[in-house]
Amino acid sequence: MREITLSQAVNEAIAEEMRRDETVFLLGEDVAEAGTPFKVLSGLVEEFGTERVIDTPIAEPGFMGIAVGAAMTGARPIVDLMFGDFIFLIMDQLCNQAAKTHYMSGGKLNVPLVLRTNLGATRRSAAQHSQSLQALVAHIPGLKVAMPSSAYEAKGLMKSAIRDNNPVVIFEDKLMYQDKAEVPEEEYLIPFGVGNVKRKGRDITLIATSSMVQVAEKAADILSAEGIEAEVIDPRTIVPLDEDLLIESVKKTSRAIVIDEGHQSYGVTSEIASRLNEKAFYHLDAPVTRMGAMDVPVPFSPALEDLTVPTPETVAAKARLLCGGELIDAA
Repeated sequence: MREITLSQAVNEAIAEEMRRDETVFLLGEDVAEAGTPFKVLSGLVEEFGTERVIDTPIAEPGFMGIAVGAAMTGARPIVDLMFGDFIFLIMDQLCNQAAKTHYMSGGKLNVPLVLRTNLGATRRSAAQHSQSLQALVAHIPGLKVAMPSSAYEAKGLMKSAIRDNNPVVIFEDKLMYQDKAEVPEEEYLIPFGVGNVKRKGRDITLIATSSMVQVAEKAADILSAEGIEAEVIDPRTIVPLDEDLLIESVKKTSRAIVIDEGHQSYGVTSEIASRLNEKAFYHLDAPVTRMGAMDVPVPFSPALEDLTVPTPETVAAKARLLCGGELIDAA
């Protein structure tokens, strides 16, 4: 087992699938020579050429539409959307075309397309380049949504997404591209809808997505030192959601916090908390609690931005309170 970065894991997954299947191609802004602003795709154009790694104009609706049409006619495009915030520009192509074509064609057409983009604040990129918009697309039937929390998940989920016959949106956290994790050299895939128990516990369940998994794990370390054992679960995909795994854990611990970097209102935390309240209600000793980003535009000011997202300290404080302890000011 070797350690590689999340960036390297994504690059490996795409390269392996492009070698395996000649119908796979990549398009987006600055994906070829530049390898994207985050350098995730560096080296791919040298191996596969400009016919399969295609730099596009700054015209997100146009190249997304091209990808949908290509997918409908036998290709497997991977669309690189430079920032998740730009997803508003392609909502018609993604949500009205890609997501609905299989249903509206009576099953005659598939749209095997991958949209890879990113999320995450605390990078000092201000309000238009720091949003976490996974809840927007998770709301649309016909789309699958993956949120890798490490290099291991990033590679396995990407390979599964490319082979899937449905449109898949993958959100990668911008701050995690250089984070390392153990990744096997041999091929593996991570199936959609199968979550992962990152840490076992008995007192409270912390359900976290993407970068918030690391936050939950650090919160669990804080709590463990106080005698509170938290179970940490990474759903890996929010559509489909491994509901059974989450319910089983909450029935065991009787308490839960759902943590996601999207805005708290009408978001991923709300949906997961609602399902737990509906299906594990009689096993709960406290209400399922949500912890998301503040319902404000993401500030550019570092002092303000850092206050808008959950931290290990704020999660531990909330968990301590749910477990019957005193609320200690996380600040």
